[in-house]
Amino acid sequence: MTEPKLISAEENGKHISPILPADVKNYLIDIDGTICDDIPNEEPERMATAALYPDALTICNKWYDEGHIITFFTSRTEAHREVTEKWLKANGFKYHGLLVGKPRGGNYHWIDNHIVRATRYEGNFTDLVTKEVTIEVFKK
Repeated sequence: MTEPKLISAEENGKHISPILPADVKNYLIDIDGTICDDIPNEEPERMATAALYPDALTICNKWYDEGHIITFFTSRTEAHREVTEKWLKANGFKYHGLLVGKPRGGNYHWIDNHIVRATRYEGNFTDLVTKEVTIEVFKK
């Protein structure tokens, strides 16, 4: 699959970062504890044999096949890239990229100039649904 074409954008007559078409999502998906067993970096020997969460494989590949961008974003380090890529391939994940070095410890608060939507994995990897929630925003 080829990646969706980015749409050029302008603001006040100047080029700004391009955006994806509105119907394409850019999924950033954690690995440990989200698509497989939660394995700490201190035990890399377990990474090659991590138990897959089958629903995660089904949904991630469905999103990929629908034309969305799938990027795995993990706290694993560069030293773990090869074992991680082999595991993803051996388990049949379709994806566009792998970003390593995500900060550890959770409690993430992402600030960006693009729309960011976050979904906390709590044991069920399914299609997403819309739900109204309270969020933190910058004071105007």
